[in-house]
Amino acid sequence: MHYLDVAARFLLGTVFLVAVVGKVSSKAAFAAFTGSLTRMAVLPPRAAGPAARVTVVLEALTVVLLAVPVELAAAAGFVVAGGLLAAFTVAIGLSLRTGNRAPCRCFGASSTPLGPRHIVRNGLLIAVAAAGLLGLAAAGESDLAGTVVAALAGLIAGAAVAALDDIVELVRA
Repeated sequence: MHYLDVAARFLLGTVFLVAVVGKVSSKAAFAAFTGSLTRMAVLPPRAAGPAARVTVVLEALTVVLLAVPVELAAAAGFVVAGGLLAAFTVAIGLSLRTGNRAPCRCFGASSTPLGPRHIVRNGLLIAVAAAGLLGLAAAGESDLAGTVVAALAGLIAGAAVAALDDIVELVRA
């Protein structure tokens, strides 16, 4: 099960790293993310700035915790990731329930309107966080080659998840 833990760490770590970099790569990117929180109309407008800052800090913390080669840190990273993803899912669901499909800017520059696929994506990522915790709890013997394969698989899957909106738009075109 060690491989499950490694793959989950790399997948979630990649997703959250891309999200953080997309949001803080420039003042304009962060302002766009903050504005997207306002447009989602889930929070009072004055709460969008603080919520954006807290989101970025918790996403960065998740990346660090998942990267630390200590089981307790990884467990905390999986829990924080799952909690963030649950909060994001609730916010997206509330926004969609009112008919608001404002783009989230979850990964920075995306202008894709919110939709059910974003809820599904987050649900699957929550399942990955839970699987990572299970992998930690049941860790056993592993070899370097298997660990590298698991890490690469997680990295590739994480990159695909982060690019999901772009991939869907390419397929639709």
